[in-house]
Amino acid sequence: MINKEMNDALNRQVDAEMYSSNLYLAMYGWLAEKGLPGFAEWMRLQAAEEYEHCMRIFNYIIERGGNVQLGAIPKPGAGWKSVLEVASEVVDHEAKVTGMINNLMDIAIQQKDYAATAFLQWFVTEQVEEENNVGDVLSRVKMIGDNTAALYHLDANLGQRTASPAPEVQE
Repeated sequence: MINKEMNDALNRQVDAEMYSSNLYLAMYGWLAEKGLPGFAEWMRLQAAEEYEHCMRIFNYIIERGGNVQLGAIPKPGAGWKSVLEVASEVVDHEAKVTGMINNLMDIAIQQKDYAATAFLQWFVTEQVEEENNVGDVLSRVKMIGDNTAALYHLDANLGQRTASPAPEVQE
């Protein structure tokens, strides 16, 4: 059985993962409107991944006999001024999510909740990958600067990304 502190913290993370999905969907729309289908597809897949993370936590709460309590999801921003601004916000957001996952791990360790610690390790590893991937995109966007031909090439490259296999979800 999951303890109340861990249950509450995981519920907050479910909300945070839904916000991440919505934020990335908003970015997907903005990038598509700007005629950058590759960047847009990259963000669409990011949004889908965040939703999968949400459901992974949601199902874990249920599996541990917890109580799912969904909170309000804030409206994401919009109206970015450049691809650089979008990529920078994604990097900052992923760093924030990493901090949230680390806080969950701190609670699990403090509560001696070894099942939660094992469960959260997947997210710790995932965040290392996420920060690396989005950091790479930001570095490339910075390198490109105002070179539209290079931006076109990066857009085509990002459009080649395929969805990762969905994590196993308990029913």
